[in-house]
Amino acid sequence: MIRLTPKKPHGTVTVPASKSQTIRAFLIAAFSKEKSIIRHPLLSADTLSAINAVKAMGAEITFSDDNETAHVDATAIDVNTPLTIDAGNSGTTEYLLLPMAASLGVDVTITGDRQLCSRPVGPLAGALADLGVEVHDMGGKPPITIKGPIKGGSTVIECRSSQYLSGLLLGAALGEGDSRIDCSLLYEKPYVTLTLGWLQKQGIEFTISDDYESAYVPGGQKYHGFDEYIAGDWSSASFFLAMAAMGGTEITVKGLDKDDPQGDKAILSILEEMGATIAWNGNSVTVSGPEKLHGGVFDLNAIPDTLPILAVTAAAAVGDTKLTNVPQARIKETDRISCMRENLEALGVCCEEEEDGIIIHGNGKVKGGAVKGFGDHRIIMALASLSAAADEDIIIDDEKAAEVTFPSFFSLLESIRK
Repeated sequence: MIRLTPKKPHGTVTVPASKSQTIRAFLIAAFSKEKSIIRHPLLSADTLSAINAVKAMGAEITFSDDNETAHVDATAIDVNTPLTIDAGNSGTTEYLLLPMAASLGVDVTITGDRQLCSRPVGPLAGALADLGVEVHDMGGKPPITIKGPIKGGSTVIECRSSQYLSGLLLGAALGEGDSRIDCSLLYEKPYVTLTLGWLQKQGIEFTISDDYESAYVPGGQKYHGFDEYIAGDWSSASFFLAMAAMGGTEITVKGLDKDDPQGDKAILSILEEMGATIAWNGNSVTVSGPEKLHGGVFDLNAIPDTLPILAVTAAAAVGDTKLTNVPQARIKETDRISCMRENLEALGVCCEEEEDGIIIHGNGKVKGGAVKGFGDHRIIMALASLSAAADEDIIIDDEKAAEVTFPSFFSLLESIRK
């Protein structure tokens, strides 16, 4: 349990590296079967799941003394017996690794913790089966066992998680034949852009429609070793940016790339629309909060991970805020729509849960009180951020899950709560 007294944070923080970029980097490094250097990687529970998966395949990973540089030697990878990989709580690791692991040509079982094993994998499993992979799953949820290769062909898939498409794109390049992937539904497109960036840097051939709903990937391709720097994580930055906005203070976040394809940088335009002021200086962005934020209507389909932090920001604003078109928020680590509605009501905030979002009736005041983290890192950090605007203490039942993506979150928070 952690208790946060009301304080208005003010100052400068440097956020850790991108989780999404770090996981892609380690997986591509492994399947290159060459040597790579990853600079400024994120080391958190989720990325350690990816690192452990890479090690389980036979890669050697060494870190510099300050953990700022990882050397990945994948030249010894030669899997010829069945392999079981524990992805922990990392859905990104599971969904991206599964299609790539088909190239190993042996039985590969991917499992994880209780939360991960409650998350759907059926659409991805079905798509892999369409492309010639042997698939055995437990009713559409992990653990799941596959045996490749991806022989090629065509598949149609609903991508309520963009990670399904990202995984298929990454894995199809390693297949024996050519693959066509059609998406009858696609959420979270910026994360696909992020994946395409890696494919382009790797020289992988592919064609994809402008709306990302139809892709063609020739098989028989190869990844190569690389030397890459991982920029700051916009999802992690969002908590501090929102704190400044809802607290009426000024916070500068360093280490961000304005041109990075991470979708969550869109939170800047949302905060600006709610009344905050945004200023860039090189790789630093400063958010200055107004006396009072005001509500609005925001489509979060492309940036579902921002729902928890924008929900608490809306609670501190004046007027109604509608966070909409984000049904996939219900199949993350938790049902984030329902969990945030429950927590906001516990704090005296009037809100309405919708099938694909939530409406928050803000009056500019949040009384504080006891809330539940539900073991979800983004919910925990969002609730902690609300201490910037609450009238009373915020008491969170368990803060440990924040380590999934942001191990230093609470120490950074305390450093600017003066």
